[in-house]
Amino acid sequence: MSAATDAHERAVLGKAASENFPVAPFFVPRAWRADLMAVYGYARLVDDIGDGDLAPGGRDAELLGLTRDRADDRLAMLDALESDLARVFDRHGPAPRHPLLRALGPTVHRRGLAPDPFRGLIEANRQDQHVRRYATYGELLAYCELSANPVGRLVLGITGTASPERIRRSDAVCTALQIVEHLQDVAEDLARDRIYLPAEDMARFGVTESDLAAPSGGAAVRALVAFEAQRAGELLNEGTPLVGSVHGRLKLLLAGFVAGGRAALNAVAAAGHDVLPGPPKPTKLSLLREVGATLRREG
Repeated sequence: MSAATDAHERAVLGKAASENFPVAPFFVPRAWRADLMAVYGYARLVDDIGDGDLAPGGRDAELLGLTRDRADDRLAMLDALESDLARVFDRHGPAPRHPLLRALGPTVHRRGLAPDPFRGLIEANRQDQHVRRYATYGELLAYCELSANPVGRLVLGITGTASPERIRRSDAVCTALQIVEHLQDVAEDLARDRIYLPAEDMARFGVTESDLAAPSGGAAVRALVAFEAQRAGELLNEGTPLVGSVHGRLKLLLAGFVAGGRAALNAVAAAGHDVLPGPPKPTKLSLLREVGATLRREG
């Protein structure tokens, strides 16, 4: 393993540990764990490019075939990443340039994964570069179709359990998790000049952008967050039967995803739906409790 690959994998594992739910917990089979981390590494790289969160120095740009001084050109970086993704699916051409995409190749070929979910994640981050506000809830759902739902579909692909009904349930869970993350990160997103609270809902609750920039949320902001949290909870309820449709370790893994969303929503509620001082985060104990509750309901 090269030093560059090792450094990237350490960075990815570090970010995986901070997620609302375990990305590839210890109990999953080793082969699943390797494939889940390969997909997570790719998704994390896409998001880091889109958010401008790459390590300084321009090494990622160089790995993708660009000069280091273009590392801050997010659209160029996403284009270069998409070209490298094409190399993953072309067995007869040159190998991918970036170590995280080289690591993805065996997973893609072993599991027969299609390119569309991977491309969707890139397109979501392209959208982030020019769409900073969402007028309606429907527009936000369309964004989640690109930014979140591909991940659940890839998990089903890795575990060989995809079906139309499971994909529908998975989409509901993934969209809910994305909305929960947006609620936790309102202040952080605003600092990036992004608002994922639908404008129609902000108007309904009388919330302005200035209100979102305050150190803490007033009554209107908290009511808006509570409304969006309820929506996310309903989506989780819609998707939760996915857990009961599978068996064994996959059931526990999917219960962890659902429980992560529920525990995060509980943390938001415990903060009085005031997310502006910083992201309310669930405790490990609350996550474990929600895993147990989810398994009891769907066992």
